Amino acid sequence: MEIQELIQQNTEEQVAVFGVLADPTRLRLVKLLCHQRQPDALCVTALAGLLGITQSAISQHIRILKSIGLVKGERRGYHIHYFVNREALERCQNLASAALIIEEPGKKEPCEKYCPIRREHNVSYK
Repeated sequence: MEIQELIQQNTEEQVAVFGVLADPTRLRLVKLLCHQRQPDALCVTALAGLLGITQSAISQHIRILKSIGLVKGERRGYHIHYFVNREALERCQNLASAALIIEEPGKKEPCEKYCPIRREHNVSYK
């Protein structure tokens, strides 16, 4: 696989995941919800109390987490109780791992091919 293809693979999805989880409150919210199971899911009121922020702020963060499928909700009476979508969480973990993987270096061609200084002066770094 070409290096450009490797870099582009899943990039948009990875950007979405990293962007959503870059907010400290959303990350805390996900960490909290990871400890919940569907029967013990938490409503906005409980989440707001646990995290010490307003219900309105929780609702906005939940909306963003739901936009990438990371959080699901279930109506129970007047309230919606939230929990992490385990399949989406696994997908996010895989995307993050793929973005941050350390692989053995391949050929030296990319630098030699794209670096004007190395091309012009035929410089080899060892």
